[in-house]
Amino acid sequence: MNFEGLDPGLAEYAPALHSALDPVLDAHLNPSLLQNVELDPEGVALEALPVQESVHIMEGVYSELHSVVAEVGVPVSVSHFDLHEEMLWVGSHGGHATSFFGPTLERYSSFQVNGSDDIRQIQSLENGILFLTKNNLKYMARGGLIIFDYLLDESEDMHSLLLTDSSTLLVGGLQNHILEIDLNTVQETQKYAVETPGVTIMRQTNRFFFCGHTSGKVSLRDLRTFKVEHEFNAFSGSLSDFDVHGNLLAACGFSSRLTGLACDRFLKVYDLRMMRAITPLQVHVDPAFLRFIPTYTSRLAIISQSGQCQFCEPTGLANPADIFHVNPVGPLLMTFDVSASKQALAFGDSEGCVHLWTDSPEPSFNPYSRETEFALPCLVDSLPPLDWSQDLLPLSLIPVPLTTDSLLSDWPAANSAPAPRRAPPVDAEILRTMKKVGFIGYAPNPRTRLRNQIPYRLKESDNEFDSFSQVTESPVGREEEPHRHMVSKKYRKVTIKYSKLGLEDFDFKHYNKTLFAGLEPHIPNAYCNCMIQVLYFLEPVCCLIQNHLCQKEFCLACELGFLFHMLDLSRGDPCQGSNFLRAFRTIPEASALGLILADSDEASGKGSLARLIQRWNRFILTQLHQDMQELEAPQAYRGAGGSSFCSSGDSVIGQLFSCEMENCSLCRCDKTGKNYDFAQVLKRSICLEQNTQAWCDNCEKYQPTIQTRNICHLPDILVINCEVNSSKEADFWRMQAEFAFKMTVKKLGGEISKNKEFALADWKELGSPEGLLMCPSIEELKNVWLPFSIRMKMTKNKGLDVYNWTDGDEVQWGPARAEEEHGVYVYDLMATVVHILDSRTGGSLVAHIKVGETYHQRKEGVTHQQWYLFNDFLIEPIDKYEAVQFDMNWKVPAILYYVKRNLNSKYNLNIKNPIEASVLLAEASLARKQQKTHTTFIPLMLNEMPQVGDLVGLDAEFVTLNEEEAELRSDGTKSTIKPSQMSVARITCVRGQGPNEGIPFIDDYISTQEQVVDYLTQYSGIKPGDLDAKISSKHLTTLKSTYLKLRFLIDIGVKFVGHGLQKDFRVINLMVPKDQVLDTVYLFHMPRKRMISLRFLAWYFLDLKIQGETHDSIEDARTALQLYRKYLELSKNGTEPESFHKVLKGLYEKGRKMDWKVPKPEGQTSPKNAAVFSSVLAL
Repeated sequence: MNFEGLDPGLAEYAPALHSALDPVLDAHLNPSLLQNVELDPEGVALEALPVQESVHIMEGVYSELHSVVAEVGVPVSVSHFDLHEEMLWVGSHGGHATSFFGPTLERYSSFQVNGSDDIRQIQSLENGILFLTKNNLKYMARGGLIIFDYLLDESEDMHSLLLTDSSTLLVGGLQNHILEIDLNTVQETQKYAVETPGVTIMRQTNRFFFCGHTSGKVSLRDLRTFKVEHEFNAFSGSLSDFDVHGNLLAACGFSSRLTGLACDRFLKVYDLRMMRAITPLQVHVDPAFLRFIPTYTSRLAIISQSGQCQFCEPTGLANPADIFHVNPVGPLLMTFDVSASKQALAFGDSEGCVHLWTDSPEPSFNPYSRETEFALPCLVDSLPPLDWSQDLLPLSLIPVPLTTDSLLSDWPAANSAPAPRRAPPVDAEILRTMKKVGFIGYAPNPRTRLRNQIPYRLKESDNEFDSFSQVTESPVGREEEPHRHMVSKKYRKVTIKYSKLGLEDFDFKHYNKTLFAGLEPHIPNAYCNCMIQVLYFLEPVCCLIQNHLCQKEFCLACELGFLFHMLDLSRGDPCQGSNFLRAFRTIPEASALGLILADSDEASGKGSLARLIQRWNRFILTQLHQDMQELEAPQAYRGAGGSSFCSSGDSVIGQLFSCEMENCSLCRCDKTGKNYDFAQVLKRSICLEQNTQAWCDNCEKYQPTIQTRNICHLPDILVINCEVNSSKEADFWRMQAEFAFKMTVKKLGGEISKNKEFALADWKELGSPEGLLMCPSIEELKNVWLPFSIRMKMTKNKGLDVYNWTDGDEVQWGPARAEEEHGVYVYDLMATVVHILDSRTGGSLVAHIKVGETYHQRKEGVTHQQWYLFNDFLIEPIDKYEAVQFDMNWKVPAILYYVKRNLNSKYNLNIKNPIEASVLLAEASLARKQQKTHTTFIPLMLNEMPQVGDLVGLDAEFVTLNEEEAELRSDGTKSTIKPSQMSVARITCVRGQGPNEGIPFIDDYISTQEQVVDYLTQYSGIKPGDLDAKISSKHLTTLKSTYLKLRFLIDIGVKFVGHGLQKDFRVINLMVPKDQVLDTVYLFHMPRKRMISLRFLAWYFLDLKIQGETHDSIEDARTALQLYRKYLELSKNGTEPESFHKVLKGLYEKGRKMDWKVPKPEGQTSPKNAAVFSSVLAL
């Protein structure tokens, strides 16, 4: 609301903003309002009582119903009808807010919003009320508790706010911009420039944003871009108020006169359909406020500051008979509002009084209001006082309810007797190795579980469930009885338990005792981890992807190749696919297919994970096929086109997974019968039949014809979607498994009933002792329908024969390689992807994978094949029958992978690193404003290319994409549910030797397309705009470009020197061998002591004060290099560990004395000259 040109008498309220604290009442206050009102000793009204007891209201005509005092003598600055409850909110010039309940205006709550500024606008939300002051936005509960307090810049002068949706707010004022604020994160998300400054009023329709300016203009802006579409020059002086309804916009304001501004009695009315003004509306009052009150017609309510109110039609003539008077207590009306139901009008005057006008005796403020919660009254019983100083005071004076039931404290002795828990048994390994000295036993720690962790078994049956009953690190299923649940614990959704040290003390080895790498599940859309593992263990796919490199910024094939390289380097440590999933989220097709899940949907298991992973499987194979076909010459990175896999016509992905099909028709007279063997079901799925009407040459008429899809070429890898998406399909799988189980038992020579269990003696009678050695147990045969191998044969008439294949069939039919010449192929089961149904965790996806010989040779140095269960970072070897056992109650098959036997012999499996030294040479920046004068690094020359063992100083800075999710336990400790998601923003590499030692050769700022929640400027030095290519002045590159530089340095064998490199490499998503990392945080660390910051180490050893206001990665990388040189100097290149240990003791003693803080005064010097330090150096 713009108050320019209003009554000058308002100036006298400026010094009296806190008149409620003055014991003398304001002289302008009408004494009639204070009749029967009790005053406190300071003379201020305590309650806002109605003026008159009863008022006769005529239906359909607005009349005054109640008047109350909000705050004595303090002008009302804003009024607002609550949109959710039957309440009226009032804000004062003194920054005080008061709410009144119902048409009787009973005081509900009253609290101070701001101590110095007036409240300029109020907006009600579902959970609280928004209050806007000059440079502050405060969100408070209706009772007065603060939900958030958002401070704006001190130079801001805000006047209006507009709620565009449930979580987005626009705030404008007397400056040349409008802020967009997200109410969920309480962060400024956008800043829209305003060509005409001074936005004091904002409205919204389904077509435009309407902004009223102090210059008298009304601008119409686009809802999406906020660009100006139209402008109306309403008044030559200033704008007072305007409102929009339907296709009409009405405005009132001030016109320029010779003596100054004068209130214009013509209302400007505009037609929004033709975007032009229509006939102005002349009114008989000085308009200061106006509102549309659309009940039966689109009538306008025009209010003057003196209290006159007139109703008229916007396209008609104003009638003087339609004027009524509000009778304010003060000289002026300061605010006006209309309820959502249009049944009530609220006026606030300059004496702090609120007037409610209604058109019915019992009005409602909203059409549908929810029930208001009231504070419980304070019930104080009138009990006689008791003097506890008297020893003879009878306790019977204390009132106790008379009851015949037993009291809660009357427990039987059996329930109140102490019953300590039975101590757990001592580990057998400890008892075996224990040596007694007197009555005390000593034994080495077998390291079977973490320190100070001893699980209590409350029941003996706890350890009868499975081998994972001792898992204590995962919070899912920690406090439960495993035997009550059907899902085996190793198949349940695994979760990482985060501590204050992050992941450093989490025992991944407990879940994975192999040398293969798992994948971490906490990243968004990590449901595809199991499918990534399947593709990795397909050796032709793995080699092909790692040989691929292209110039696309977000190429899934490139990112998948980088991830496969990390899986190759890992020795059992888990990896994370953050960069791959980051590129995955940018693919438009993935979003269109519904493959991008929100965090809430992924956590709750919303939707079918089986269908989701099947769609993901089709998508990734199609995307990899396209990426391989898009390889063009010349490549962005030299050496990328040298792959032997790519052909000019089709990609190797197409050769591996695609097949050629053709359609043919067959009359029903030749139709064959059904067969429910798996091989035949697979055949009918591949050679799909469809009934239709077609011409039959044999019958010479139109007949119901079967159209069959025949296969012309079999793929090397057969991928099968199981499509178990209903109870009927699950019953089919269950029935076929039972049938296969009975047929297997019958084949072994015996019959079995449905509910009969066989003993070991019964099984010995089923066959000879020689045959028994090859027979599986009865538990392994249950719920098995899938064959481990299938045999496919292409017939001469383009038909397809499919048979189940067993090891014994090879003796009968001969080796598979010999039959391939006659169109016969044998496919072996390589992987099964399974959907785990678990209502407690929302379900998950796991994979059973048959790992080949070459992978075991690389990891373990042995040559054999083995089935493994991959459940994110949990990896466990399993029996092959477990891979095909599907209990449809909780373990449902989703995808099957059959691989043609002897597949690897057809493809070149050599992996050639496609990254060459040219990636380190100079490259152009993405930033448009980046100039050579702003360059902070010198690229490497050809004669400076790093060699094996060269030192490179490294430091990285990060920004936050998602805040962490944590919960506060009842004991006051914090438990991290989900860590904050970080993204690398700057990477710096510094030369570690040579004449240019200490000069950076990489200083890349990483461009990001994702929304940044926190730039962490104090710790990273990254400012808003540094990562935006349009306005950044830094050397901006893509993450892929910088990632290739670091990959080349790792592959060439350089040694990275830095401080806290473990977290840096984790966020960058790099796997670096441990012998190539020289981390100063561990070099200057004593066991079981705290880690020391780089700033303190630099001050202590190098007499440097770094990281003053913000961090700089170049400074940090240079300091880490100098600290490493200092370490070599103090430890004599590692030959004198005892003398260096004394140096570390002096370091920790000095750190404790100074509370690990670097002194601020300039005069204080480093402790290098101290006596203690010099004596240690002398040693």
